[in-house]
Amino acid sequence: MAEIRKRNKALAVNPLKASSTLGAALAFLGLDRAIPMLHGSQGCTAFGKVFLVRHFREPIPLQTTAIDQVSAIMGGDEQLVEGLCTLCAKSAPALIGIPTTGLVETQGADVERGIRTFRAAHPEHADTAVVAVATPDYCGSLESGYAAAVRALIDALVPSGEPRRAARRSRRVNVLAGAHLTPGDLEHLKTLIAAFELEALVLPDLSGSLDGHLPTADYSALTTGGTPIGAFAELGGAAATLVIGDALGEAADLLAERTGVPDHRFTHLLGIEAVDQLMLTLSAIAERPVPAAIERQREQLQDAMLDSHFMLGMTRVAIAADPDLLVGWTELLAGVGAETVAAVAPSNAPVLARARCAEVRIGDLEDLERQAGAAHAELLVANAHGVQSAARLGIPLLRAGFPQFDRLGGFRRTWIGYQGTRDTLFELANLLLELERGEIHPYRSRLKQWPEHERTAA
Repeated sequence: MAEIRKRNKALAVNPLKASSTLGAALAFLGLDRAIPMLHGSQGCTAFGKVFLVRHFREPIPLQTTAIDQVSAIMGGDEQLVEGLCTLCAKSAPALIGIPTTGLVETQGADVERGIRTFRAAHPEHADTAVVAVATPDYCGSLESGYAAAVRALIDALVPSGEPRRAARRSRRVNVLAGAHLTPGDLEHLKTLIAAFELEALVLPDLSGSLDGHLPTADYSALTTGGTPIGAFAELGGAAATLVIGDALGEAADLLAERTGVPDHRFTHLLGIEAVDQLMLTLSAIAERPVPAAIERQREQLQDAMLDSHFMLGMTRVAIAADPDLLVGWTELLAGVGAETVAAVAPSNAPVLARARCAEVRIGDLEDLERQAGAAHAELLVANAHGVQSAARLGIPLLRAGFPQFDRLGGFRRTWIGYQGTRDTLFELANLLLELERGEIHPYRSRLKQWPEHERTAA
């Protein structure tokens, strides 16, 4: 078990984390015809929107209640009701998600009271679902805010009462998708599930709304794709639920309580052991053997592990990521003989104790940089904010996590499954090959006359 070292600084230097407010907005963006409306100042929303636009390279539907200095003191219920009314009248969304910010949480705003006021004053907008979630940006990280939003969605939209066991469809599988899964990961996961002749209902489904497609319809102020709002009422009809990410534990508990559907939980889907567990689970649910095509992918991964172990074995790696992703990376690297010598997470979580390293520090990129330098790390795994740290350390960077704004297509990358793991191992090995670690250069005797161009090269 890893030792957890908590933050001992009064400030963040070169911050690592994205806020929980942004994580909740990301979860709402995985729903069809939805729009998040951040309850806070206009600047908070604008800053978050820049993060999302630069990461996905897409227009992001995001609104704000635009709390000003007067309403910050006197109360922002009026702005909340007005914002809800305006969005419903202009765009008729299926759902409006309301993540709170540090401003209104510090103020002590009663968001549920504001929603009740809106419902009473505007019954004509009863068809639009409104889901609020408390996500102050001074607490938690993107992963925890995302998980809180998923739980709030289940609490608001999944019918309560006696589980509907009689209505179950034996070929459907619910998937609670963690914040660390990219749209590319979700597409690949749905393909794997379909290979067992199962139907996947993913919640939230960023592969439908933020997968980088060019829509044929006219401009929409709402999300175009993702999980339909009506699908929440059908979650009780599935044969099983797959939960990807320990952060979604509370959401999974609530869903199981509401529907009675059995679930199978995975921290991550990186590495051969984790994917083997997923394949065996799907095989049991479908009551079918693992398809030959997937077995072939496993054989390809095994070959990639053999090919890359000369480069990856005993490599010293530093990692900065949200808890679920960080644990996945440490287990993946340990499986190929690499060593995690520095690990930093932006917020604490119980799953961090399972990380395959000596300690995990709760902190920022400055903490990672110091720890990696002291431990002589040879490779850094972090989001795009780790570029400067890698340059100062003089080691290569593998970009993973959110955000990735200095490369195209990072949000589409597939990391999971046998194929994703294989490609990740190849990329890690290629980065290390460029370092020429321990390479023996050809010896050129000073006593022998060499051609001019060879003398210059030597």
